[in-house]
Amino acid sequence: MAATTLTSNQASGVLTVDLAAIQANWKLLASLSNPAETGAVVKSNAYGLGITQVAQSLWEIGARRFYVAQIDEGLELRQILPNAEIVVLSPTLPEGLKAATAAELVVTLNNEEALGYWKETINPPKANLHFDTGITRLGFDDTSIDGMWRDLSSEEQSKVEEFSSHLACADEPSHHMNKIQLDRFEKATSGIPSAMRRSLANSSGIFMGGSFLQNSVRPGMALYGLNPTPDRLNPMQRVVTLNVRILQIRRLTRQESVGYGATAIAKAGSVIATLGAGYADGLTRSLSGVGNVFICNEPAPIIGRVSMDLIAVDVSHIPERLLDKTTYAEIIGEKQSADELATSAGTIGYEILTSIGRRYARNYEGAI
Repeated sequence: MAATTLTSNQASGVLTVDLAAIQANWKLLASLSNPAETGAVVKSNAYGLGITQVAQSLWEIGARRFYVAQIDEGLELRQILPNAEIVVLSPTLPEGLKAATAAELVVTLNNEEALGYWKETINPPKANLHFDTGITRLGFDDTSIDGMWRDLSSEEQSKVEEFSSHLACADEPSHHMNKIQLDRFEKATSGIPSAMRRSLANSSGIFMGGSFLQNSVRPGMALYGLNPTPDRLNPMQRVVTLNVRILQIRRLTRQESVGYGATAIAKAGSVIATLGAGYADGLTRSLSGVGNVFICNEPAPIIGRVSMDLIAVDVSHIPERLLDKTTYAEIIGEKQSADELATSAGTIGYEILTSIGRRYARNYEGAI
């Protein structure tokens, strides 16, 4: 697929998405999961990176089953990938079943009520039966699955494509909940025909291997370069680079407060750079006074509060001859991963990526 480039000389920053890295990440996950089927989670606009470009690049290298959160995402993806298998993970309301059938989406049934109106629908869409094994969010009780399956008519059973659950602690391989959930999953599906699709492992679950893989896996975050093994070095390739424009560099002749609330004080002689992005662009307010950006390969601490459109950083330690030739600050890239930025913000990489705003110019490169 040819790289798609969206640029504007007036954009606050440039978000570069390496599609070849996403492809390489999927291939690695598929090799680790073999012989289990490897899908791809592209919900929330492919974690904020662009569902059209990401889904097409994954299709090109062999991904055939895709997971989204909402039916509208599924309908959008169907226009992008006419022949893909598309699973909608969140509950589909009765009024959405007709559209799901027409678009050949797989809906997820999470409780008795949803099962009831699915059964009552003329020509219902294919279904994923989702049950809870210990995360206590959506899902049937795991102890009800065997009986529920046996109560379905043969025609209804033919419409069921997948049995799934979700791990709560896969990023902590030694956590006792992992074994509990695996045991519950296997017990719940023990009466299900062996050929049926069983899906338990997310990105981190893939790295636990063995029975966690079942016969189908659905990676998400690892595709986008986030670390599925936080206790070890990241095995995934970096996907995202985010550079934000430096709008102004000010050399202070006196002590000044910086930002809303005057929560930070810069002494006389300090050099403060103002960057053209803020919390509306995914730089969360929790980075105020704690995060860093990188300018001329040097860390530049955020000083004062992050505002909607701007942040200030202290560049007093960076030589003037370098600053005067510099246009952008690196937010995510070689010097700082999305996971590292998230740690500074007191959150996780998922939130950083999915919060990326629409005001950046976007460059898509590297697809093979």
